Amino acid sequence: MQNMTFVSKTSPYIRKETSTKRMMFDVLIALTPAVLFSIYKFGVDALIKILLSLIVFVLVEAIYFLAVTKAPGYNFSEKFANKLKKYSINHFSAPAVSAIIYAMILPDKLDLYVVFMGALFGAFIGKMIFGGLGFNLFNPAAIGRVFIAIAFTSFFQGSYGFIDAAAGSTALSTTFPNVLNSYSLIDLFVGNIPGSLGEINSFAILIGLVYLLVRKTIDYRPVVSALLIFTALTFVAGFIMYPQYLFEYVIFQLLSGGLLFGLTFMITDPATSPITRTGRVTFGLIIGTLIFMIRMFGSLPEGVAFALLIGNLMVPLLDYPAWASNRITKKFIAITSLSVICLIVITYMIVGGYLI
Repeated sequence: MQNMTFVSKTSPYIRKETSTKRMMFDVLIALTPAVLFSIYKFGVDALIKILLSLIVFVLVEAIYFLAVTKAPGYNFSEKFANKLKKYSINHFSAPAVSAIIYAMILPDKLDLYVVFMGALFGAFIGKMIFGGLGFNLFNPAAIGRVFIAIAFTSFFQGSYGFIDAAAGSTALSTTFPNVLNSYSLIDLFVGNIPGSLGEINSFAILIGLVYLLVRKTIDYRPVVSALLIFTALTFVAGFIMYPQYLFEYVIFQLLSGGLLFGLTFMITDPATSPITRTGRVTFGLIIGTLIFMIRMFGSLPEGVAFALLIGNLMVPLLDYPAWASNRITKKFIAITSLSVICLIVITYMIVGGYLI
């Protein structure tokens, strides 16, 4: 009998050809409530931006693969041609997911030229330049959104419809608790507020989140860890600044901006998140902390996309074989708990003015 050698490896162990296709279609289904509400709320403006994003993301991927197969010296056989055709059909859902997510984090009145440039940048620089699906370092939708936010800042003035004189372009644009004079917590939950296309209706987003979790399409660990650390830090800040409105402040921060949308559809992207359980927990803690820090101390009212891109940069470090592990050990729990306690203490001291 031949001797066998067993090699210890971390998951995933088995990869099915249909897994990516199924996962992407699940995400598209989960996005449906938010997409339908955005079209209901913003009308043709939302529909046009979604279609434009779809066209750009799909065409960029198609042109990329066509250019690669036509490159000098490339052996383009009939067998590979059929494989490429099959890939293009089965994986149409992949660029579609990125395109819809990108469109959902845009304001409804943004110039179509800017929408086009962001989609082009996200599709090519954010994804295809790295080699396509599964090889990209950054979330394509997030990097496209950040690119136009930096390069076309002036175009965002007046780009939000349904602007309220008190609340501004988004609910986060107004200091708390003044925003409660214009919008209730119920308004925040059902999307009766100004903001980006798909980020304002928390109820629609949560429907998608529940669906993805039930289908086991996404891992709950980065979502839960990001949500817990963000809630804990927000609770500390609210306890110091608005003790009489503590509950309202925490709920307001959870339901405002792109937090829930980002944690549901962006932080869970398998291509740009860690592969181990411990890495995903740490990844969520990093993202949740960064979102809080940007909101609390940064010059921007919202920071989900920026936080996500910074987190994407740290994924290779989290997956480094020397310390990456798929087991939640007592050592990991101890280090993580100590880190969270330190973050809470530092936040308390900064917000309370003890370190300033």
